[in-house]
Amino acid sequence: MPTISMSTASHLNSQARQAAAERAWFAISRFYENCKQKKPGKKGYPKFQHDNRSVEYKTTGWKLEADGKHITFTDGCGIGRLRLVGNPSQKIEAFPLKQIKRVRIVHRADGYSIQFGVQSEIQVVHQPSGRQVGIDMGLLSYYTDSEGHTVDNPRHYRKAEQKLKRLHRRLSRKQKKSQNRKKARSEDFARKQASTLVTSSDLIAYEHLQIRNMVKNRHLAKSIHDAGWGTFLRWVKHYGSVHGIPVLAVEPQFTSQDCSACGTRVKKSLSVRTHICPGCGVVLDRDHNAARCILQKALAMYPGAQGNILDEENAWGEPTSTALSAMATQQVGSRNQEPLRL
Repeated sequence: MPTISMSTASHLNSQARQAAAERAWFAISRFYENCKQKKPGKKGYPKFQHDNRSVEYKTTGWKLEADGKHITFTDGCGIGRLRLVGNPSQKIEAFPLKQIKRVRIVHRADGYSIQFGVQSEIQVVHQPSGRQVGIDMGLLSYYTDSEGHTVDNPRHYRKAEQKLKRLHRRLSRKQKKSQNRKKARSEDFARKQASTLVTSSDLIAYEHLQIRNMVKNRHLAKSIHDAGWGTFLRWVKHYGSVHGIPVLAVEPQFTSQDCSACGTRVKKSLSVRTHICPGCGVVLDRDHNAARCILQKALAMYPGAQGNILDEENAWGEPTSTALSAMATQQVGSRNQEPLRL
């Protein structure tokens, strides 16, 4: 939580003071929200940054010159005119000034840098494929869809675990660095798989799993964390919103037990990986059968999804799904509502 001395604050631009106050309030409110929801683990107690090395301006207190190579800070702090030296391909002057919503000065070990927060509009025209798919998240495979396609689980955590053990006697900084690399690989893999799935589908159904409760099982916790279900589903929902296709959540009860061909309930333990129905004789991989059940549940719960899934407009005049409801998360969001990134 940033702090600014009174002597500095008195000369700082009013909107910059406001931005510092907002960041402090965000840290406090997040802590109380985590306490209210009884979030397990650390609650994120606010910590004052006595050596805070950044100042964030909003739309006033600075002036960018037309060539995009100089910026002048006009408040009373005496920063003055600065020359921008950076990546030649990043031409900040190409953006209209009204799209620049934040300017942040950051002091790091290698010097000072300026970050620009630019409001961008994502224009994506989804190419209909006629494909409606259910996905079953798994531990053996990353996921299996209702058409029988599987994506191999990269198991980034398991592969990094041995390396982390070798680094155990080294500096903790290097251990954290290795952990960060593992997280970055997992995030990148999840993002790419989600993008591929969304661009090739017109409707996606998935199980509404209580992942936080599932990881309490000490026998499966490490494997569930390694699979990264939450990260993958978060990217699927994001890309679904960008492309304007419905991403529907269904309750997970009996999706692994019911037969997707005739509906007969076939009891199976977790060790049984093949679904064999005594009623109709269908034989499918357990995850493939579950993915088909998930899709069938979604189509039954949201009948409008079976027709034209891009036949209505939201408040921004953009196409959205007719099958949306409380369980069809985040699909009414505009594709132009991209969050500000610094």
